[in-house]
Order: sequence, then C-alpha cells, then structure tokens
Amino acid sequence: MEISQNAALLVVDVQKGFDEAGFWGPRNNPGADDHIAALIDVWQGSGRPVVFVRHDSSKPESPLRTGHEGNGFKDYVEERRGRGTGPELFVTKTVNSAFYGSPDLDAWLKAEGIAQVVVAGIQTNMCVETTARMGGNLGYDVLVAYDATYTFDLVGPFGWRLGAEEVARASAVSLHGGGFARVVTTGEVVAAAG
Repeated sequence: MEISQNAALLVVDVQKGFDEAGFWGPRNNPGADDHIAALIDVWQGSGRPVVFVRHDSSKPESPLRTGHEGNGFKDYVEERRGRGTGPELFVTKTVNSAFYGSPDLDAWLKAEGIAQVVVAGIQTNMCVETTARMGGNLGYDVLVAYDATYTFDLVGPFGWRLGAEEVARASAVSLHGGGFARVVTTGEVVAAAG
C-alpha cells in the first residue's frame, strides 16, 4: 500500500452526540477513537491535508442537531484542529456524504491536486460508507481505515436486526468487495504513511 504525500484524511462526524448511548444503542469497536486520534497525529505530523467533517442534523431529536452540545467534535478532535502544518478544511453537512457538504469537498480536493483519501470516523455504515462510495464514484483512490470507524446495532426491513459488528463488517465487505474503496487497518495506513 502506498499513501501519497498529499493524501487527505477525512475525519467524518467524530462528534460528542455519538457518546449518547441511550439514543444510539450498543456500538462496536471501543478502540476506534484511539485509532482516529493516531491517524490525525500522523497526518498533521507529516504535513498532509486533514478534512474535519461535522454533521449538522436537522432532526430535532438528534444528538447531532445544531445548537446541542452533541453537535460539537469530541474533545480529542477539537484539540487537534488547526495543529497541523498541512492544509486543513472544515466541512459541514446535513446528509450522509461529505461530498454534499459546505464548502464543496470535491472542488477543494481537486484544487489541492489530491487524488487519494483516507476515511475514518462515525458511523461505519452511514456517513463513512456513503462518503467512501461517493469518493470512489468520483474517481478518488479511497481507503477506509476500518478500525478507525464504529457503528451501532441496527434494525432493518422485516424486523431484521444486526449487531454493530455485523453491520460494520457488512459495510466493509460491500465497500471493498464492490470496488468502492480499499478497507484497511489503521496500522497499515500508519506504516505506509511513515
């Protein structure tokens, strides 16, 4: 695996509202936040570009709604913003894909000459997956740092219920097997970015 010197790290929706377990239910991958922090540190330390994405939910009951404390980035992310030596972008969105946010992520990546993105954040099967899929469709070389993501139990059609780990694995299989992105580990990304 090769990580280009200008590969962008997309830190998707690492917000306090996702810590409200009563709203979301059981989650997987308790080590995800440590992996996300490690990726940010490597990217900032190497002068690579970092994009911080925040979901501004329009749903009045959502812990991610604008004006609610949960809308803010988790402390370890907020403390790292503005600390890198490379380019940094802050994107807000109201839908799943960071490519439908403001400012225009695709336009910024193209203006910076960036062709490769590494995606980390929350939730694996929602905004991470949608951003990765769209990035692949737009022609970017997309890597998803699987262990730097997490999600929650989910109920679907016909009363089907999947645990968070099953949901995350299904998302990873769909992304990787479908050719939208390469699903890798944080360790592999860090080693290649060194």
